[in-house]
Amino acid sequence: MNLIRAALLSLSLWPCALVAQDAPAALAEAAVAQFEEARAQLEAANAATDRVKALTGVIRAYEEGLEAMRAGLRQVALRESELSAEFQDESGQVASLMAVLLTLKPDATPEALIHPTGPLGHARAGMLVSSVTPAMQAEAEALRIQLQEAMILRELQGEALATLESGLQEAQNARTALSQAMSDRTDLPRRFVTDNERLETLIASSDTLEGFASGLAVMDVVDGVAPLPALGESKGSWPMPVRGTVLRAFEEADAAGVARPGWLVATRPLSVVVTPWPATVRYHGTFLDYGNVIILEPANDVLLVLAGLQEVYGEIGDVIPEGTAVGLMGGAAPELDAFVENAQEGTGAGLSETLYIEIREGGRSVDPANWFTR
Repeated sequence: MNLIRAALLSLSLWPCALVAQDAPAALAEAAVAQFEEARAQLEAANAATDRVKALTGVIRAYEEGLEAMRAGLRQVALRESELSAEFQDESGQVASLMAVLLTLKPDATPEALIHPTGPLGHARAGMLVSSVTPAMQAEAEALRIQLQEAMILRELQGEALATLESGLQEAQNARTALSQAMSDRTDLPRRFVTDNERLETLIASSDTLEGFASGLAVMDVVDGVAPLPALGESKGSWPMPVRGTVLRAFEEADAAGVARPGWLVATRPLSVVVTPWPATVRYHGTFLDYGNVIILEPANDVLLVLAGLQEVYGEIGDVIPEGTAVGLMGGAAPELDAFVENAQEGTGAGLSETLYIEIREGGRSVDPANWFTR
């Protein structure tokens, strides 16, 4: 990473008027630093006591690094475009000025000096050249600095792409390791042992999520499931379970006019989904038209529904620690070229997956904004 740091040093030595232009370099440096941190966490995760939680943190660190890299590549592309336009404009002006000066070049021949207008033209040309020369030198220096900045940005982009390529692969390796660790895990506490036959009967007889949640509550009473501790002051401070953008808010209708009592969040492929609070897995699997669902119970009479995942972790009855992965979104890992193109164009094409988030409190759906910080 010495090249990026050397480039930052070069940028910092430029005139004050150009200091504001070091944002792309700073973003590139931040992205590389985040990848280095994620790589160190990945190495440490192999010896971690709670390997699942460690790997969850690793994947989130890589996701943050990829977001920083997207921002850095976007800023580099924008700055290169600005420099190209400025260089063409200023170089054209310099070329035009040079052409004019060549036509005004003083003629030092005796014939010019004895011509009625020769000495006057000679003097005017000399004065013009002497007054324009400092400005020409300043323009040339500005062009030189712009060319140097463009060269450094190219070098930054080249090293960033090499770092990005390894980061994409390492993030995928961490996801694979997480899936394996969840498969091998046997140390999670269990709050209860589910009766699969009764659960299947409840699913088959439930035509709404509300009916299913009510049925779970009845099963708890019948089976004498131990109550959960109170949430205290945590309500309203939960982190989002996935990195993404809210597409539709609570009870906001979609293009077909269908409104659901939850959030629809756009995410990137293979994003890790975590529980924002210690929670019991009440159900996972397909349910109605929600797709692949996991229902978590973080507190008595509170259910967190996460739907649209491709892969779900944990078993019914398991108590999942806060910040631990409960699944992965679908999609495929981005190819390097597609990643760079989307980043440079600044499009939202990468947000191709959607996670539905619903919270049921006291048997009714409530706005997730009451629970999550955005």
